[in-house]
Amino acid sequence: FSAAFEARQVEKTYLGLVAGEIESEEGTIELSLSKISSEAEGWRMIPARKGKPAITHWQRLSVQDGVTLVKFLPVTGRTHQIRIHALAGLGFPLVGDPIYGKADRRVTRTMLHAASLTVQRGEDKPPIVATAPLPADFAILGFSAEDV
Repeated sequence: FSAAFEARQVEKTYLGLVAGEIESEEGTIELSLSKISSEAEGWRMIPARKGKPAITHWQRLSVQDGVTLVKFLPVTGRTHQIRIHALAGLGFPLVGDPIYGKADRRVTRTMLHAASLTVQRGEDKPPIVATAPLPADFAILGFSAEDV
């Protein structure tokens, strides 16, 4: 499995609730990321030219009351990649993200969900596919499995 991840042979699909209305239907975010640290704020990731390359494809699925449900398809797997790409690439943080956005009294966590994972196993074997249903707490903000 580690080799498959390193060779980018694993397809990952995430669903996230973005704290804003995204106008475009889809796109690709290419922002290199770097880790910074300060005594006051602790460590975090930032977009940086000299950082490690990070690529995320995305698609707008639904908009409800100023929140957008987005499908994220990361090509690379950097720490906090989707969280930073939502903020710096789409212009809005994920709902409830206490590091890159702000806490949201309606939810108790960062609204990002690992929806599926597919591991290719070569031509002779079928891929391993794992899926997870949309979490119930997405409904707090008006989203359901029908929006996916």
